Amino acid sequence: MNEKQINKLYFGDVDRPVRSMDRRNFIKKLGGGLIIVFSLSTQAFKSRSEDDHDKRSDEELDLNAYLRIKEDGTVDCYTGKIEMGQGIITSLAQVLSEELEVPMNTINMVMGDTDLCPYDAGTWGSLTTRFFDPLLRAAAVEAKGELLKMGAAKLRCQESELLNKGGFVISKTNSAQRVSYAELTKGEKIVKTISSPPILKKAKDFKTIGQPIISTDAIKKVSGQAIYTSDIQLPGMLYAYIKRPPAHGAQLKSVDITRAKTLKGITIINEDGLIAALHEDLLMAEEAMVKIKAEWDIPAAKADSESIFDHILTTATNSRTTEEKGDLSIGFEQSEQIIEATYLDGYKAHASIETHAATAQFEGDKLVMWASTQTPFGTREAVANALNMPIDKVHIKQVFIGGGFGGKIYNQQAIECAKLTKISGKPVQVAWSRREEFMYDCFRPAAVIKVKAGLQGGGKLKAWSFDVYCAGPRGTQDFYNVPNVKTQIFRGKEVHPFATGAWRAPGNNTTTFARESHIDVLAHSIGMDPIEFRLLNAEDLKIKRTIKLATDTFGYKKAQTGTNRGCGMAIGTDAGTIVVLIAEVEVNPATGVVTPLRMVCAQDMGQVVNPHGAIVQTEGGLTMGLGYALYEDVEFNWGTVETQNFDSYEITKMAVTPPIECVFADDMDSPPQGGGEPAIVTVGGAIANAVFHACGARVKQMPVTPQRILEALR
Repeated sequence: MNEKQINKLYFGDVDRPVRSMDRRNFIKKLGGGLIIVFSLSTQAFKSRSEDDHDKRSDEELDLNAYLRIKEDGTVDCYTGKIEMGQGIITSLAQVLSEELEVPMNTINMVMGDTDLCPYDAGTWGSLTTRFFDPLLRAAAVEAKGELLKMGAAKLRCQESELLNKGGFVISKTNSAQRVSYAELTKGEKIVKTISSPPILKKAKDFKTIGQPIISTDAIKKVSGQAIYTSDIQLPGMLYAYIKRPPAHGAQLKSVDITRAKTLKGITIINEDGLIAALHEDLLMAEEAMVKIKAEWDIPAAKADSESIFDHILTTATNSRTTEEKGDLSIGFEQSEQIIEATYLDGYKAHASIETHAATAQFEGDKLVMWASTQTPFGTREAVANALNMPIDKVHIKQVFIGGGFGGKIYNQQAIECAKLTKISGKPVQVAWSRREEFMYDCFRPAAVIKVKAGLQGGGKLKAWSFDVYCAGPRGTQDFYNVPNVKTQIFRGKEVHPFATGAWRAPGNNTTTFARESHIDVLAHSIGMDPIEFRLLNAEDLKIKRTIKLATDTFGYKKAQTGTNRGCGMAIGTDAGTIVVLIAEVEVNPATGVVTPLRMVCAQDMGQVVNPHGAIVQTEGGLTMGLGYALYEDVEFNWGTVETQNFDSYEITKMAVTPPIECVFADDMDSPPQGGGEPAIVTVGGAIANAVFHACGARVKQMPVTPQRILEALR
C-alpha cells in the first residue's frame, strides 16, 4: 500500500496530492553522520511479507522520513508526522531505540518541520503506528547493520564477532573491545537507503517495545513549558481580529471602517473580502473590530437542527454499494423475524481545547509560520498558493498541537494569517475565538442510518441491509458473518449547510452506534442475552477472544432491565484494531439523567508498543466518546450556527467521567495496529444499550439526552 492508497483508505474518493521530494535537497543540509532514508514506497513497508524487492531507484522513491546518527552519538529522527497528544513522539522513539540499540534519551524526534523533514501527507487515520512504525524499525535495522560493518573495520575483526548494544559496537567475547556509534560516524557523511527486507526482533527479545513509558513531552506539558502556536511572541507582532459573517453563505453588502480607524496604533485591512483589525494589543484589536460595521445578505434556511435528517434523506440520493454478498431478498424470505429501524446522529464539533491558530513573519523573502495543523506540508502548499509564492519560500515550523481529532487537517486560519502578514508587512498572529472555532470547524456530519435485519430461529442472523446517509463507509464491513448482506452509502450535493470533515474515526462512531444498537434490538426481540447473541453470530476467533477478555475483566453477568442500572456492549473495528466496550450506567427515571458508572474496554491491537500510551489514548477516546454519546449536539438554523461556546456545547467533565479499565490482547508478535481512534467508535452504542438495559428506553438518536430518554419511556 503506497501513500496515495492510504489517502484513499482514509479520505475515500477524495484525491490528495502526493509530493515526490528530492532527497539531496534534504540531506545536503545535514552535517556528518550515518543517514538512513526510507519511504512508504520501499520494500521495508512489505518487510513482513515475501514479496519481491522493489527495484525502483532511490531517486524515484517518495521520501517520507529519515534518521541520522550524528557525530556526537545522538540520533535525530526526521518525520513529517506531528505530535498532537497521541503520543507518537514517544512510541516512535521507543521502536527506534529497540532496533537501533540506543538509549531513548539519545533520540530527538524532529516532526512536521517543512524545511527539515521530508514530505508527509498528514497525521490522521491512526496510520502512524500501523505504517510508519515498521518502516522506522526497518531503517534502524539497516543503520545497525551499517554500524556493525564500520565497527568491524575499526576493530579489525569479523562482523560475526560483534554486536550492537547501548550505542556501541561491542565484541561478543570481550566487552572492553568496543567502539561508540559517535566515534564511527565522526567526520563522515554516509547515506544509505533500506536495501532489503529487514529481520526485525521478535517479541521475546524486546527490551523497550512493550514497556510502559510516560510520554517524553509530559513534563513540558504539565509544567507549562510546552510551546503552542499562540505562545509564539515576535518583536512588533500584531494580533488580528477578523470580521466574520453571521452565517455560512452570507454575502457582504456594505462595510464601514471609519470609527475603527480612529483608534491609536490600529491597522485596518479590507482587501478581497478579508476585513481585519490588527494591533499590538489584543484588546485594542478586538475593540476596533466591534467598531467595524457590516451588513450582510443571509441565505434562506433549508433546514435546522430538527429537520436536517429529513433534508439529508431527500438530498443524499447518490448511492454506491460498498459490500454485497448472498441475496437479500432470499435472506428476508427465509427469515422468521424481520426488524428495521432508523438511527440518527447530529453534527459534532471537534472542540479541541486549543483553537485554530497561526503566527507568521517574513524573514527576507521567506514566510516563516507556526501553525496548529495536522498537515504542515499541505498548509505550506495552501499558503504558497494563496500568496502566489514559490513553495520553498514558505516554512512551517515544528510546534505542539493542542488536540486535532481531524479538525486541524484544514487550515483556513493559516491562510488568513499569511495574507495579513504580507499585507501589513509585520508579524501577525491569528487565534480563533471559541465562537469562530464553532463557526468554521469542519463538523462531523449529521447522518441517517437505515437498518433492516432478518433472523432465523435460534438467533442466527440471516439478512442485513445497511443504508448509510452521509456517514461514509468506515466501520460498515460486516463482521457478524451474515450470509446475505448489502451496504449502501448515500451522498449528495448541498446536503450540509456548512463544512464537514474528518472527526476521530470518521463515520465509524455513527455506523457502529447504529449497528450495535440494532444488534441489541434483535437480541432482546428473541429474549437472548445481547452478549450471547454477539458470540453466536461473530465467527471471527479474534473478536470472540476480545469479547471474552472484556466480559472476564468486567465480571459480566446477564443484563437485567428495569433496575435503573444497566450495562451495554458494543463491538467495533477501526484502523486494524478490534474493540469491545462494556459500559455500566445509572438512569434517573424521573429526569432521564444518565450517570456513567464504569467502562471496561478490551482491544486487540496487535503489538502494543507502549502500554502506558495505549491506555492514555484509550481513556482519552472513551472520555471524548461520552461527550458525543450523551451531551454534544450542534444547534443551528441552516448556515447560522447557534452553538458558540461550551456553555451550550457540553463536553465530558471530569466529575462525570467514570472509572475506566483498559486491557489488551496478548499479540506482541503481530504487527501494531491503530490506537488513537478505535476505542471511541464503540461508546455511542455501548451507552445507548446500557440505557436500554437500565430503564427500557431505546433511544435511536445521538446524543442520548435526558429528553430523548423520557420520550422513549413515554
